Amino acid sequence: MNSDLVADVHDLKFRLEWGQPAFTIIDVRDRHIYNHGHITGAIQIPLDELVKRAKLSLHTERQIYIYGDNEAQAAHAVQKLRDAGFTYATEIKGGLTAWKTVGGATEGVAA
Repeated sequence: MNSDLVADVHDLKFRLEWGQPAFTIIDVRDRHIYNHGHITGAIQIPLDELVKRAKLSLHTERQIYIYGDNEAQAAHAVQKLRDAGFTYATEIKGGLTAWKTVGGATEGVAA
């Protein structure tokens, strides 16, 4: 696994806590699942709309962190964005589960 394609949740949490907001977190899970709980501040974009919507609203040099239902889905989303020119698209290693394990903030119905 290419290490520049995967971000550690500790690093991401540190960036949020120290006010380094120059990045976007994208949740590629289904909207219903997203509504039940997601990383605070994450935006939900379905995998099939990811490239189109990212091109409309995000700069290709933006740091983008992605998580999904599983690591395979997240890795696929990262590859789609990288293929579309988003140089700094990165998978959140362990996704939402890992994020919760380190005490990262979540929001949603079940959060």
